[in-house]
Amino acid sequence: MAVELPAIRIRQALREDLPALVSIFAADAVGGHGDTTDPVAFADYVRAFAAIEASPDQVLYVAVCGGEVVGTFQTMVTTTLTGRGSSAMIIEAVQTRADMRGQGIGAGMIEFAIAEAKGRGIKRVASTSNAIRKDAHRFYERLGFKPSHLGFKMALK
Repeated sequence: MAVELPAIRIRQALREDLPALVSIFAADAVGGHGDTTDPVAFADYVRAFAAIEASPDQVLYVAVCGGEVVGTFQTMVTTTLTGRGSSAMIIEAVQTRADMRGQGIGAGMIEFAIAEAKGRGIKRVASTSNAIRKDAHRFYERLGFKPSHLGFKMALK
């Protein structure tokens, strides 16, 4: 049985979207980022939102369906001296609400980000994914991304 969804609208996130966004991130058991809906932690999200909002090189987006936030992603533009001073758009924190997965929302968000990059004359987009997220890797490859680099992290105390 197919489910027909109302149109998905992608827009820049607003401060009032934070509870929905925090809920989406907190529901992700794989991410391991320590996200929580505990009200004590909410000030941390408000602070991060303000930093993102103030940055000319970062944008936090939401996907809205039927008046509800059902997905999110963030873009960051970085310019390096390599590639003759080229810029790249990094697409991160891509999440679709668990009950809405498999309905094209994630693909719509990525296609939106790619269109934004092209509109700015950016020639490359990149995204990282947790090594254990095999479904996410297939998702990115289906959209035309190629695995090309190995990433490393270090937690600082």
